[in-house]
Amino acid sequence: MQRILLKLSGEALAGEKKTGFDEGTVRKVALQVKQLTDRGIQVGIVIGGGNFWRGRTSEHIDRVKADQIGMLATIMNCIYVSEQFRSVGMETDILTPFECGSFTKLFSKDRAVRYLSEGRVVFFAGGTGHPYFSTDTGVVLRAIEVEADVILLAKSIDGVYDDDPGRNPAAKKYAEVTIGEVIEKNLQVVDMTASILARDNKMPMWVFGLNEEDSIVNTMAGKFNGTKVIV
Repeated sequence: MQRILLKLSGEALAGEKKTGFDEGTVRKVALQVKQLTDRGIQVGIVIGGGNFWRGRTSEHIDRVKADQIGMLATIMNCIYVSEQFRSVGMETDILTPFECGSFTKLFSKDRAVRYLSEGRVVFFAGGTGHPYFSTDTGVVLRAIEVEADVILLAKSIDGVYDDDPGRNPAAKKYAEVTIGEVIEKNLQVVDMTASILARDNKMPMWVFGLNEEDSIVNTMAGKFNGTKVIV
């Protein structure tokens, strides 16, 4: 695989603190991605904003405004993680679907593909730039646009289950599942909009636990312990 899009959960980056950043966790991610780029793999990254903001749970704020705050949370995450990546020797760029002054650059497919081809790690921040669309939809959209080979979903959970393993110890973990089954059974790998977009554009997704030792590198080396969502 030459080009991947890695989705990082904001909550996973927060570690046990559940909010903000756990620097040790972020640095481990940076060192793993450095191994991939050193091997010539092109890496784009989308980060959720859940370590800072979960506005949809509020009953007292307008949904559009809540989603806008969420977009800004993803930008904060990308700025921080990008700097951690730079500290271990990678070149990075942050692209957003709207102007953020000198903080980021405006997204275009041509710009993103050029940076990736140059070996730079590209962070896609700000989601789609529109309310009512999650970072799930954002990562699938960007993966399709830049013609990624696969989406890697690094989560706080180690794969796709037929039930919530936190509530049901007997929940079954899938080694492989089709995107059609994900939609039919509402398995919530990504939200429904993102699932349908992935299905219609034949974009595979691999789901695994971020906090497993060397999980990103192992996934790309074929030592995969998660769930492959195939098309």
